[in-house]
Amino acid sequence: MPFYQHAKSLPQRFRLVLSSFMQHDDLPFRDVLSEEKIKQAFDEEDALFAQSEKDVYTPAIALWGFLSQVMFKGEQRSCAAAVARVVVLCVSLGRGACSDNTSAYCRARAKIPTVIIRRLALEVAHGCEHKIPAGWLWKQRHAYLVDGTTASMADTVENQAAYPQPPCQAEGVGFPLARMVVLLSLATAMVTGMAIGPYAGKETGELALLRQLLDWLEPGAVLVADRYYCSYFMIAMLLELGIDFVARLHHARDVDLEHGQRLGQGDHLVTWQRPKRPEWMDEETYQRMPATLEVRALNVHVKQPGFRVEAFMVVTTLTDARAYTKDDVTELYHQRWLVELDIRTLKVTLGMDVLRCKTPQMVEKEIWTCLLAYNLIRQTMLQAALARKRSPRQLSFTAAMQKIAASWATLAVCDQETLVLLVSVHLKHLPGHRVGHRPNRVEPRAVKRRAKPHKLLNKPRAEARAEVLAGTAKE
Repeated sequence: MPFYQHAKSLPQRFRLVLSSFMQHDDLPFRDVLSEEKIKQAFDEEDALFAQSEKDVYTPAIALWGFLSQVMFKGEQRSCAAAVARVVVLCVSLGRGACSDNTSAYCRARAKIPTVIIRRLALEVAHGCEHKIPAGWLWKQRHAYLVDGTTASMADTVENQAAYPQPPCQAEGVGFPLARMVVLLSLATAMVTGMAIGPYAGKETGELALLRQLLDWLEPGAVLVADRYYCSYFMIAMLLELGIDFVARLHHARDVDLEHGQRLGQGDHLVTWQRPKRPEWMDEETYQRMPATLEVRALNVHVKQPGFRVEAFMVVTTLTDARAYTKDDVTELYHQRWLVELDIRTLKVTLGMDVLRCKTPQMVEKEIWTCLLAYNLIRQTMLQAALARKRSPRQLSFTAAMQKIAASWATLAVCDQETLVLLVSVHLKHLPGHRVGHRPNRVEPRAVKRRAKPHKLLNKPRAEARAEVLAGTAKE
């Protein structure tokens, strides 16, 4: 296989990161994250370690190795496996084999500031969002989905201090748990924002985390959420920023349709009065909130057999019934389910449900590395979809990830001609792996495969081990 002529200088360059994600200069969206932009991010954060030609773990190699960890699962996700891939890379580049000790790699990985990885992940998402065809938008508007999720991590003292286990679990039995709220593009499925905090405690709920993300939304956007986010003050804050809102009505709020303006069958304009000031809001902000809100309430009847609900109400600030019909808004809310699938992709396919790092700083870095890899894979899917004139949501994320992982080291070291050929083959095949179109699929909420019959550990492991050694453990 042909390699770069100046292979020994390649590890100083971030080109190998982009090449491994099947990126080259002839592709659309190629400029949303260029080699120069990555280098600029490292330069501005003064992350300029390992600059000698003899150094192995340069910023480019450390980032490449970190990204390789989240591209694989199980034993292939370990630091030892990442170092083994770096050894293969160095040998392929003619630099000779480096040590397989993980300490140097772990130190280099820790030197990459989290702010850099976050910046790169969001640059990919926002850059692609503003370059997609108009036909991928919802009524010429950028729509975003929001939802919350959790992730557990290694049970260390540092992680427990920053992300305590759920209070319902006995001490020493549970795992540290982080709560996250993610913003995803409806068109591209990319993560455009993420906030993280402890699972429990003051200002750690999903609404509080979403408030941290509001500045990442641009005026004119539409935010689609489930009923948990249907809050008077959240809607008011979004309107203040020029952002519209679509969500299911919160179960604790009543809507008086009798005094509302009827726009059509099951379609009314209603007025909400401002509630009392919540504890988290200061008086100045409270006085800035409007005394009333005019929202649109839509009664939706579910005719599909097997669904858990037969009727529900959607609330929206899209009050122009001519521009946004009831069917338009209802269908948009129906697509909210995509955020569940996207989060499942992050947690199951990309393995972000159980994090490996042992300190809070590295945990956050690991999360953003997963999101960077996720967005770069989605970028590849956009390029394949655009070439075949399909929606990127029709393509399989798993298939894209498998193709990138299969060529991970090869793409980093092959010459430009081989790179273009291999990428073109993958992009040609990728649209053939389509996600089944099953909008009204009904499945039982149960699993067929039985869990292994192991007892649950209901006490600290050290205590249980001592009982086994003493012969007092109960069967």
